[in-house]
Amino acid sequence: MTGGHGPGYLAELTGVRSGKRSFYPAYVTSIERLEGVIHALDRISRTLVRTVEQQDDLLRATVRTAAEHVDAEYALFAVADSVLPEAEPRCTIIGPGGRQLSTVDPMPAYVRECLTRVLAGQLGFDDDGGQPGRHLRVPVTLACEVVGGLLLWAPHGRRIDETDEAVLRILASQSVVALHNSSLHRRSERAQQELLAARQREVIDSERNRIARELHDSVTQSVLSAGMQIELCRSEADGETAERLTTAKDLTRGAVDQLRSVIHALSHDRDGTRASLPELLEQLTEVHLPAELAVELRIGGKPVDLPAAAEHSLFRICGEALFNSAVHGHARRALIRLTYRTDQVVLAVSDDGSGEPEVLRRVLRVAGGHDLDGAHRGLANMDARARELGGTFSVRRSRIGGVQIVVGVPLG
Repeated sequence: MTGGHGPGYLAELTGVRSGKRSFYPAYVTSIERLEGVIHALDRISRTLVRTVEQQDDLLRATVRTAAEHVDAEYALFAVADSVLPEAEPRCTIIGPGGRQLSTVDPMPAYVRECLTRVLAGQLGFDDDGGQPGRHLRVPVTLACEVVGGLLLWAPHGRRIDETDEAVLRILASQSVVALHNSSLHRRSERAQQELLAARQREVIDSERNRIARELHDSVTQSVLSAGMQIELCRSEADGETAERLTTAKDLTRGAVDQLRSVIHALSHDRDGTRASLPELLEQLTEVHLPAELAVELRIGGKPVDLPAAAEHSLFRICGEALFNSAVHGHARRALIRLTYRTDQVVLAVSDDGSGEPEVLRRVLRVAGGHDLDGAHRGLANMDARARELGGTFSVRRSRIGGVQIVVGVPLG
């Protein structure tokens, strides 16, 4: 050594003293340790490059790097269930040979016990797991709070020293940062989706209200005017002509009732909160139906939220069925049953009218290739709506004497 640097400088660099007989073996050991640290840092840098990939890939690579550094038989990274709720995955386990394990795979009892404790928030790191020198627990901290741990079990003959622990602390720190970033990213994505959904609802509601106004101000008024003209002509006609005009007048009145029902359906979300399907059906029984039809609603099972499109289709099917019961079946009473089952929602509309189920089923069978008149077009529309939802549509004889329309829509 020259330039004023003596044996003390060599000791600082290598951790050994040149005056001892054991200098060379200690020097070799120090060099090996230094090379191990350099290789570990190189693996860490290559691992952190994977931040552009999915978080589960990054964590797998991080834990595998930790396991390789100490030749660990098992390596475990986990965060408590009570922290970073949006972060995934919650834990990563590497077994012998670098094989990734799931929480249900076989593993030693001491590994499973540590996993259970960390997930439960029991984050004490003051013991050695009963395996001194072979077992290391590195606390994972976020904002000065311990939120999880990186745990490793080395094989016999491989002791984990302070240098190893320093390297593993770097890995643990980077792992929790990756999880935290994942949590923030998921939270940001969810907020963006909620904003987009709110904007979409705003646009849809605006368009629905516009259509409702157009129907009310133009189409409904035109149909009402047509009905008035028919009534004037009917008063001057007689015989078969008068009967046809009476039928036409009834059809225009029914069309007005149906238009009002559609307008109500389009405008029901004016207060900004989407009503549930039972609430929509309850509203349907109270407004915009022919006055001659008495409607009762019964709900079975525990109501669950359905997609807006599904609820809208079921609402329209019910409205169409009630319209048919009143106008075409001349019913006086109708019963709506909405039943929530474990695998599906069933809507049944029964009436005491004059409709014949077999006739309606025959109409449905030929509906695909024929242009149906107004009396049966609604029936085909109901069947199409049910099929679009992946559901079933059937026409039966109701227990109160008329027709029963039954629609089953699968949940999920």
